Amino acid sequence: AGAVRAPLSGPAEPPARCVCYGLGRFGRCPAARYQLAFLLLLLDELRVPPARCALFDPVFSAREEAALRALGLCLLPENEEGKRGVEGSGTLFYMVHCGKALYNNLLWSNWSPAALSKLVIIGNSFRGIEERLLSRILERDYSYIAKVLKGVEEVALPSHPRYLDTFNDTSVHWFPLDKLQELSPEVWDCVEEPMYQDCEDLEIIRKGE
Repeated sequence: AGAVRAPLSGPAEPPARCVCYGLGRFGRCPAARYQLAFLLLLLDELRVPPARCALFDPVFSAREEAALRALGLCLLPENEEGKRGVEGSGTLFYMVHCGKALYNNLLWSNWSPAALSKLVIIGNSFRGIEERLLSRILERDYSYIAKVLKGVEEVALPSHPRYLDTFNDTSVHWFPLDKLQELSPEVWDCVEEPMYQDCEDLEIIRKGE
């Protein structure tokens, strides 16, 4: 958990709240239980009260939802598809192994230097996404990830032999205001909502599915 505090000890605004997407069936899956345990450690390390952490995963069972409430956490009432704004306060988004469209939707929902500078994402490495995807597919299907690559700072979580499958390819991402302001003004002109009409492998569950 201290590895997350280190990159946030500079000028970045410390998170005042947390949103967790895609945790998975932690009642059945050991990796999801480890991710939940790490989330609780993070909240303690960053001094974010559990009541200011909201979670959503469409696969949660009623028993899992009850367990999360017993831990003092909040549940989001509906599938937002990652489309949540920071609403003016520093927000940590905990999104380990989520689909690329969720990250893209989150960026779109906060598409301004002022909003992105209050955003911290713990999730799949943006550098890894860039390396694994053809540039034309990245720019077509996940254009907001593609456009922000030069404005993001990224630090990989330290690897641990016991948790290689749990946190592999996971990084802490934040968006320094000075780096965002150096991007071309044209970058901020396009605010079209992502639709993924040509995406062959959409890795999220859409609202209503």
